[in-house]
Amino acid sequence: MTVLDAVSGARTSTSPALLFTRTRVSGADERVFVAKLVVLAVLTAVGVVLALRPEPLLIVVGVVLLAAMYTHAVELQHQCLHHSAFRKSWPHRLVGVPLGLPLLVVYSHYRLRHLQHHRYLGTPQDTEFFGFDTRQPITVAALLRGLLDYPRLGSVGWDVFRSATGRWSYQYGAVSPTMRRRIVTEHLVLGVVVLAVIGLALAGYGAYPLRLWVLPLLLAVPMHFLVELPEHLLCETDTTDVLRNTRSIRGSWLSTWFTNGNNLHIEHHAAMTVPINQLPSRHEETRRLAVNVERSYGDFYRLLWQELRRTDRRPVQTD
Repeated sequence: MTVLDAVSGARTSTSPALLFTRTRVSGADERVFVAKLVVLAVLTAVGVVLALRPEPLLIVVGVVLLAAMYTHAVELQHQCLHHSAFRKSWPHRLVGVPLGLPLLVVYSHYRLRHLQHHRYLGTPQDTEFFGFDTRQPITVAALLRGLLDYPRLGSVGWDVFRSATGRWSYQYGAVSPTMRRRIVTEHLVLGVVVLAVIGLALAGYGAYPLRLWVLPLLLAVPMHFLVELPEHLLCETDTTDVLRNTRSIRGSWLSTWFTNGNNLHIEHHAAMTVPINQLPSRHEETRRLAVNVERSYGDFYRLLWQELRRTDRRPVQTD
């Protein structure tokens, strides 16, 4: 082997061959996603049955299971945002809209802001949909605000009201008339659902919305925050290099399923239209090349705890 061959081989071993490669959704990919929807439906049905039981323990189990499924549904919705679940584009909105309703996530609004997040990650124009800004100083107070981000639910209600009165507008740049019309329509759909649930409660059936939606929703808000938090926290915030500004977590089959591959976030940002079920095959390159790769969610949260302790030890600067 010549020196030139050795240098060429070294370069190949340290450069991605698959990570940034785009692929189309295949029939097999589509079947995998449909299977995930079936599992979601079955587990949600189990949660409904348990939550409506008279035994307190079974009610608790049912509420927790529903909260987990509402969180999981938003992760499935996330794949629909990228049009990487179906071979044709139209089913993504049809499926994506109901997936977000339990957690009050409006599909087209989320899609608009989330695609901007992918485009502008690592710049001041980043517009991630959920409120916690991973570029801010990491404090216990900031994390608690993100964990208990119930004000977001109120802001969604305000957007529903603005949509109903013809006053909804997008605050993060220009939006096409078609996209605006879709966002307004989906807010109105959410508003109708909320009014129907309120009507059910006023008719004397308050236990149903309480156990099947209100309590699971209150629990799903912090649950979803914990799923989303590792994506970019403690990564470099002033670079557009996805190998440095994003984190991947290898995780277990359970965490990969529950987050719908959100743990493999570097792989997702490197080629965002690749079907989620194809991402694990790219993780070996991520482990070899990326800066922020953890073995498990436990490892990430230990890292976060250590950062919080370091922050607490830093001396307070005074003028």
